[in-house]
Order: sequence, then structure tokens, then C-alpha cells
Amino acid sequence: MLRDIVEKQKKYFLTRETYDVGFRILQLKRLKLQIDAYYNQILSAFEKDLNKHEFDVVLTEVGLVVSEINYMIKHLKKLAKPRKVRTSLMNFPAKGYKVYDPYGVVLIASPWNYPFLLTMQPLVGAIAGGNTVVIKPSRSTPHVTEVIKKIISVFDESYITVVTKEEDINEIFSTKFDFIFYTGSYLKAQELVTNQANNLTPMILELGGKSPCIVDQDANVDLSAKRIAWGKFLNAGQTCVAPDYVLVHSTIKDSFLESLKKYIIKFYYEGDEVSDTFVKVINKTSLERLQTLIDPNKLYFGGKCKGLILEPTILNGVTREDLIMQDEIFGPVLPILEFEDLDKELHTINNLDHPLAFYYFGEDKERIEKIKNFSEFGGGCINDVIMHLTEKNLPFGGVGKSGMGNYHGAESFYAFTHCKSVLKKSTKMDIGIKYPPSTKRKLKFIKRFFKV
Repeated sequence: MLRDIVEKQKKYFLTRETYDVGFRILQLKRLKLQIDAYYNQILSAFEKDLNKHEFDVVLTEVGLVVSEINYMIKHLKKLAKPRKVRTSLMNFPAKGYKVYDPYGVVLIASPWNYPFLLTMQPLVGAIAGGNTVVIKPSRSTPHVTEVIKKIISVFDESYITVVTKEEDINEIFSTKFDFIFYTGSYLKAQELVTNQANNLTPMILELGGKSPCIVDQDANVDLSAKRIAWGKFLNAGQTCVAPDYVLVHSTIKDSFLESLKKYIIKFYYEGDEVSDTFVKVINKTSLERLQTLIDPNKLYFGGKCKGLILEPTILNGVTREDLIMQDEIFGPVLPILEFEDLDKELHTINNLDHPLAFYYFGEDKERIEKIKNFSEFGGGCINDVIMHLTEKNLPFGGVGKSGMGNYHGAESFYAFTHCKSVLKKSTKMDIGIKYPPSTKRKLKFIKRFFKV
């Protein structure tokens, strides 16, 4: 039973063994060795579940996880060390400290689109933070889940375990954890938050949304098309930060479409057929949903299927009223919208739900500053897509309906710890200003101190 596992982990956590930073580093090293030992099985599992082959597995899954582990092993001692902070005259003499405590028993619920990355990367943060962990991977990628379970088998289940039984998701979401890290859909996140409301469980939610991509009139058209073709159709568009749609300035739209088509063919085709290594849509239900979004009257390129492989598809002449613009696409279909007035488009976007990502291609410094400073989104790029996720010094996370909380690099450590404040007062002297009775002299001092 899940509750028995949680109870066992809570009991182990209270031994305080995970508080030791040396212990945490050792577990990160064990995790890295396990990933190396199961490398070939990881590749085989991805080919079976998603038709994802070695280059993409390393680029978008294993490489990023190993990089995160290496970062934590190198920096954890410094990150976990209590930080001394300045104290005010009101508390003289005293010392202030920030102490980073683990939360306790953590749930990591991961999705199917990047089943290894989005399980292991949060796990690295949870281990680094000194927690015990229950992992609930997706049922939609069973072969990857099985390999994850083998990798985690090196750890005792009272420390880290993978839950793979067909538990009712409501049971998992209603079980009391000390912290939850969830990656998935907005609707499931609502269920999770509702179920955890009585516990007031702290959590990080990594969700999604319709991430816009703007190609302005002064953009490098060919390079923009190249980078968007890669980012949109990576993992067959099943990426939470993929460009959901492209707004292209009317003066460059035709040339952009030509370049986009050129790079799609170059990247993803062998002759006239889409490559056999192109990632497949996760299941028939998702494929049927995507097919309903393809308006044949606006089909510019692609649209054909080979099994669960839907070739890269471009729709041209799309408007915001079209069906494909109502929800996140999450597949290899890219709508192209035309614009002329950037301010008008930004006003429209800023009045929608805040997206997880925002991408802008252009050279004008004032417009770039406007995007950076006056548009609300989780994270993004200027003149590229997706690559902000690869930078260790940039936190990743959503805002509003696209999520809450950040991780990656140092932020992963902070995500899985509570920053505890400690004030250490001296007993050698005691300033009496705070004690009754009040006097005019004391009042004068505190008014000056607080600048009242």
C-alpha cells in the first residue's frame, strides 16, 4: 500500500541520515553509476515507447540528467552550507543564518513526453535536498518506467522507490506527502491541488500552455525557420515548451514558410517520406485528437500518418478563432498566423493565460526589451527556442496556469528544501529598547530606526 511506503519513508527520514551532505553526494554518484549501467536498456526502452533513438535520447533526456547530477556533486557542499546574514542594530549583538532543511517525504509525479528527464532531474534535486522520494512515473511509457525502476532498485524503498502498480490516481494525489513535484497537465494539477488542500502541501507544478513564437520583420528569416523547425518538431512536438504557434510578420511570411519547409525536409525526411526515426505520437487517442485539429483548407505541408508517426505539419492562414488555437497542441502540427502590429499582438497575448515559454525573433533592441520586461511567461528565448532549459544558471518554471515554482541547477536544491531562519542572540548583553515600560526616549529611537 502507498500509505505504508510513505510511513516507512517517514520513519527512515526521521533517522536524519539523509541530512548528511556526504551521504547525499554518495547517493548522487550511485544514481549516475546506475544510469551508466543501464544505458543500453534506456535506449531500447525509448525506441519501444516513443520511437526515440540514441541521438535524441542523449540530447534531450540522459545528457541533461547526467549534467544535473554532475552539477550537484560539484556544488552541493556549498549550496547546503548554512548562510550567515547581516543582522540589524535592533538585535545587536547577534548572528543570523539561513539553514536549508529537507522537506521530508517527497512525491515526484512525472509525465510520458520526457519520461526519463522529467523523473530523474527532479529526483536529483530531491536527493540533493536530503529528502526521501516516492516516484510515480507515467503508465504511457511502460518500458522506460521499467528501466527507471531497475535503476532505482539500488536504493532501499524506505529511501527512494518507484510506484508502478495501478493505483487510483486519486489515492496517490490524496496521500499526505511533505512536498510534491508534479509535471503534467493543468487539469490533473487542479485535481492534485484540490486533493492536497486539506494538507496545505507545498508543491511545484510544471504544466504547459500555448507558448507563442513571434518572428518579426527584421528577423534573420532563414535562421529563425531553422531553429523553429528543430524546436517545434523535437520529440514530435510533444514538448511543454515547444513553440505552440508562430506569429510571422506579413512582410516576411512567404519567405519564412519556404525556409521552414526546407529545414523540415532536411531534418526529418528521407527522400519523400518522413524518417523512420521521427518520434511517434504517444497513442492512438492523441493522434486522433491531433488529426481533428488539421484543417485541410489551411494545410501547407505534411498531414500524413504512418502508424503513430504524424509527419511534421504546417497550417497557414490560421486565425485565433480556429480550433487549433483553443488549447495546447502538444504534437507535430504548427499553425502560422500573420501579424503587422507587434504591440497589438503583445496586448492579446498578455491578456491570455501566461504561457510556459515565449520566443521572439528579431533584432530591434526596443522591441526585445519590451518582450523581456512587459510580457509575462515562465521563461523564454530571444532568437532561439527551448535552449533556455539547458542553462544551469537559469531557473525553469511556469507562472499562473503554466505552473508554479522553479528548478534546474542551484534552483533544484532550493526547490526541495525549506529555507529556515535562525537568529542567534548573545547573552553577554541585552539592549532594553524593546521592553516595557515605554518612554519618550525609546519611542524616539524606534521611530528613527524604522524611519517612521
